[in-house]
Amino acid sequence: MHLIARGQHLQAIRSTGVRVLTPRGDFIAHPHATDDPTQVGPVDHVFLGLKANSYAFAGPMIEPLLHENTSIIAAQNGIPWWYFHGLKGPYEGYRIESVDPAGAVTAALPLERAIGCVVYAATEIEAPGVIRHLEGTRFSIGEPTGTLTRRCATFSEAAVAGGLKCPVESDLRRDVWIKLMGNIAFNPISALARATMAGICRHDGTRELVVAMMTETVEVARRVGCDPGISIERRLRGAEKTGEHKTSTLQDLEKGKPLELDVLLAAVVELADLTGAEVPTLRAIHAVSDLLNENLVRAV
Repeated sequence: MHLIARGQHLQAIRSTGVRVLTPRGDFIAHPHATDDPTQVGPVDHVFLGLKANSYAFAGPMIEPLLHENTSIIAAQNGIPWWYFHGLKGPYEGYRIESVDPAGAVTAALPLERAIGCVVYAATEIEAPGVIRHLEGTRFSIGEPTGTLTRRCATFSEAAVAGGLKCPVESDLRRDVWIKLMGNIAFNPISALARATMAGICRHDGTRELVVAMMTETVEVARRVGCDPGISIERRLRGAEKTGEHKTSTLQDLEKGKPLELDVLLAAVVELADLTGAEVPTLRAIHAVSDLLNENLVRAV
């Protein structure tokens, strides 16, 4: 395995390895790490841990890693750029502008190489080269077309051999929406309120706000042909179980980084416009969190 990293993270990995702090015991890994992908060359699978708002600019980094059959597995929150690729129905091939502006992400990450990935793990970057793993080891993957391919099987086998859960799903879009039910509510609220997931659940007002946002999200999902098939109360219990965890959006805010909102909120509002769904709560939270992000970017 090779890691592409930069700056302080690369220095730390080269010097002391990747230190992972987990409830089951800490460990250190020493992968080959570089900031020059040409030193790695073509590989069978590229696993992206970038934020989705970086995808459009990832082409030059990824290009040296590709051979004819290389797959690109993007572990992201929210609606992926490949969502309507290979999806039969009235929206097949539709490009979501808020996710893939002017096709820039598709140009960097070709659709035929894409394998979807939904991450069910809570982690925090504690320091350069140090990751705190709070809970969850499941990385569900699947082809946009829903077919069960050999490339998915080989990646899954490697992940399982490394101690992870990596089921290959024939309908990964359902997982996308189940995860998004939480992210679309908890991520922006956590940034606006500076609150953990458990803290949001404990507060009556924000808990009701989460329920409203999840309800609207499920309606949009159904209108594009996917029923998450999970109750809102169960999804809330899952979030509560995570405890005093800061969402990735809150972590980015505290570090002064741009917020990953387009694939969460803007994408679902765009799909609501496409399908005629009423999403007043999502629109309101999108407006205030988008302004927060604009101010954050302006200050950088």
